[in-house]
Amino acid sequence: MKAMKIKESIKNNFNEIRKNYLLVVFFVIFNLINSTILRLVTVKNILSISPLLVDLSFLIAISLFSLFLKRTKRIKYFMAVTIILTIICIINSIYYHYYSSFASVSLLATAVFAADVGDAIVENVIKIVDFIYILSPICLYLSYRIIKKRGYLKREIKVEKKKIIKKVLLSSLCIFVVGGIFMPINSWARLFKLWNRESVVMSYGIYFYQLDDFIQSLTPQITNLFGHDNALKSVTDYYEENKREKTSNQFTGIFEGKNVIVIHAESMQTFPMNLKFNDQEVTPNMNKLASEGIFFSNFYSQVGVGTSSDAEFTFNTSLMPSTSGTVFVNYFNRTYVSIPQLLKEKGYYTYSMHGNTGDFWNRNTMHKNLGYDKFYSKDSYVIDETIGLGLSDKSFFSQSVEIMKEVKENEEGPFYTLLITLTNHTPFSDLELIDEFPTTIDVQIGNQTITREYLNNTTMGNYLRSVHYADEAIGEFIEKLDKEGLLENTVLIIYGDHDARLEYNDYNLLYNYDPISDRILTEEDEGYVTYNKYTYELDKKVPFIVWTKDQSFNLTVDTPMGMIDVLPTIGNMLGIESPYQLGTDIFSIEEDNMVVFIDGSFLTSKIYYNGSKGELYFINNNEPITEDYIKQHVDKSSKIIEISNNIISYDLIKEVKP
Repeated sequence: MKAMKIKESIKNNFNEIRKNYLLVVFFVIFNLINSTILRLVTVKNILSISPLLVDLSFLIAISLFSLFLKRTKRIKYFMAVTIILTIICIINSIYYHYYSSFASVSLLATAVFAADVGDAIVENVIKIVDFIYILSPICLYLSYRIIKKRGYLKREIKVEKKKIIKKVLLSSLCIFVVGGIFMPINSWARLFKLWNRESVVMSYGIYFYQLDDFIQSLTPQITNLFGHDNALKSVTDYYEENKREKTSNQFTGIFEGKNVIVIHAESMQTFPMNLKFNDQEVTPNMNKLASEGIFFSNFYSQVGVGTSSDAEFTFNTSLMPSTSGTVFVNYFNRTYVSIPQLLKEKGYYTYSMHGNTGDFWNRNTMHKNLGYDKFYSKDSYVIDETIGLGLSDKSFFSQSVEIMKEVKENEEGPFYTLLITLTNHTPFSDLELIDEFPTTIDVQIGNQTITREYLNNTTMGNYLRSVHYADEAIGEFIEKLDKEGLLENTVLIIYGDHDARLEYNDYNLLYNYDPISDRILTEEDEGYVTYNKYTYELDKKVPFIVWTKDQSFNLTVDTPMGMIDVLPTIGNMLGIESPYQLGTDIFSIEEDNMVVFIDGSFLTSKIYYNGSKGELYFINNNEPITEDYIKQHVDKSSKIIEISNNIISYDLIKEVKP
């Protein structure tokens, strides 16, 4: 008898769904499929239960609003919501392929810059799979037509809305709670801090992440009303507990009073400096500078979604990029202490140069705030040779030398200048305008010399050709500077702003191609170079070189170092210091240095810690690692991100006096 009642109840519930809520079921299913596909092509945790259940909970909850509409009108609501969710999936899919992170509402202000890098997005970022999500609204509409044809929408069936609403809300809540059981313990903290967007999507799914992001994107609008006091106390306590002792080392003051020329090298990574093709170096000029100067061989950029602008900000201020938006766009009106400002106090004339438009990354405004006396942008140059995104590096450097000569003649005292390059930017196109550099390889087989295509016409090959051109441009620039006497009493600094966003397979081709068999080696083959997801991350290091014409250092520093360590390290050489710097003078550290990344990951000489997955990769297997060591560094990395965010969001430099 009891079994019969259960059977009858199931039958009645099924009929009720079929007659009244079949469209709701299809709405939930198709959008759930989309979110699952997104995780498959991005974070690849398709089998994880928690994001699936949270997405399901979210979709059930928002379907509730359809109850307030007539059944014949509900399709408009479901189609509108499905189109919005589909757009969310498409945007995040494309965004992840470039940034390895997920899009944010707070970043919409930077969307205008996509127009200037449109070719890069189309050629290197957008993939066919990014548009598979369009099937969702199409399938939903076709399902609606079938439901309508079967007659399920002909008459309105009255239901107790209050009772249904309670059922739906309770079901949604229960599913969410069950999903929460399967989440990592630290997932709640990551949801509120939103430092690591990838881990949030891995635990909560794309829809709940986007809702959370939208809510948190409102935070900057209300920071002056809520949370200010707690943030101020946190930052004040941090500097009180981490007071820096005045230290000196063999490099203290060695460049005091010298002119400073900084080259911000677009997408320049370190690994090409170790490559030769048929005995030709990819970067002969960079290699020469590195061998003669101080070469930081284990140097990492710490950028967020602001890429080049984040590199500039972190280099100049020793603060981390913002985890919500981009400092240059979203927080340009805050007070900062930077290298140009500190040098101006010592009588320097400071200026910056770039062959792109001045409003790109809001540089026109932000460079003034960072302390540059003048910004020479696209309007200051004759666009006589265009490669890729704009004025070629060779023309840019050549014209910049003329500007620098004029500045030296008209301004008294030493100068500090920043030159931002452009040509070596993805998609590494217009290669026909770049002198040929062989990315093929000659191999002797028997009595024959055979030329293998190797990297020719590949993304990696195009990148290396572009890097070779950028290196040539730097070499010609230094020659022109020397000819005009601009290298006298001058220190030259070169840094790569961020990695080139090359894919894992590009590196695997580079390291594991066998020219004899003309194929890529696998783990079973002799000579295979071990390459995994963590060696891929470690390969993203960028060059950092300090060089002078009149002094040969011949020094390579292999201690792990990040962009926030630049101001303390270079500042010690120039006789300047920011009381707010979060980095460390690399020559004054007593123990190992830690490089913090914006997603909560970090790197030491012993381990690389992946913040999104909570996984460790042991760099030095000879060093024993304790749980206390890991916890100490996890806490420290989180604290640095928190303090930097508080300073930026709440404009605390005006109030905190370390």
